[in-house]
Amino acid sequence: MTSLSDGLSDGLSAGTAADPAAGLHLNGISVRFGGLVALDDVSLSVVPGQIMGVIGPNGAGKTTLFNVVCGFVKPVTGDITWDGRALKARPDRLNAAGIGRTQQAVGLFHGLTVLENVMAGARKAGATRAGFLSQMFGLPRSDRSERRLRDTAMAHLQALGIADHAAELPTPLPFAIQKRVALARALIAEPRLLLLDEPASGLGVDEINDLAALIRGLPTRPGRECAVMLVEHHMDLVMRVCDEITVLNFGRVIARGKPDEIRASSVVTEAYLGTEVDNADVDNADVDNAGVSGVAE
Repeated sequence: MTSLSDGLSDGLSAGTAADPAAGLHLNGISVRFGGLVALDDVSLSVVPGQIMGVIGPNGAGKTTLFNVVCGFVKPVTGDITWDGRALKARPDRLNAAGIGRTQQAVGLFHGLTVLENVMAGARKAGATRAGFLSQMFGLPRSDRSERRLRDTAMAHLQALGIADHAAELPTPLPFAIQKRVALARALIAEPRLLLLDEPASGLGVDEINDLAALIRGLPTRPGRECAVMLVEHHMDLVMRVCDEITVLNFGRVIARGKPDEIRASSVVTEAYLGTEVDNADVDNADVDNAGVSGVAE
């Protein structure tokens, strides 16, 4: 199978934008479901050129945080800005804002072919410019727009090594192929930020290696640079591709730092092992000894 990185530029940008307002910024986000506190004063940023990982044990609040960014969940406190402007998150407006996303459950249209699924991602982002009447009456402008869109969708399928499946329906295909289709559908909209919700789930070792190569190349694609917010359980993938990692536990940020810092943090280890960590442990031992910055108060 063709590598996910084929046709895509490799490399990882360690730099950040000069404009501090650029990118996605979550400030003091809190979410409650009845008496349950799902997120408690969570802040993080994903700036251009960066891959930000969000990890934590089951029930830590990762999915809730992802759903806040996507507009499925409304926070009770806090705000979100995108390139310095308030983001009123709604799922149907993400693409128009330059934000793409994938889902854990893939979310493909079962009645459309692989190629049509990818084309649908561009349509949602308004990538086709032919007007309603042109499409209705099959005018030449509509035909040209349709051909360009099909060519663009095929180019994405080829880059992800799945062009041979373009005419097939997605449901009978292996799950790993369906994942690639979902990625192609998100990327055809040319997002400046891609939200990846557990993209490695259900994949084998070789497939995860290919996925890592793809993710690492996204921030530096010439003319199509795309920052990434990655929510993932596969720690090997997270440690390999992320510039920075935010760790949640019981809805709170307990650590933030580079992969080596997170790997060395006893606070993070204890959270995953289920050992209770009090504020004194967080504020004293691990800031000094593990070198993890941004520990929650």
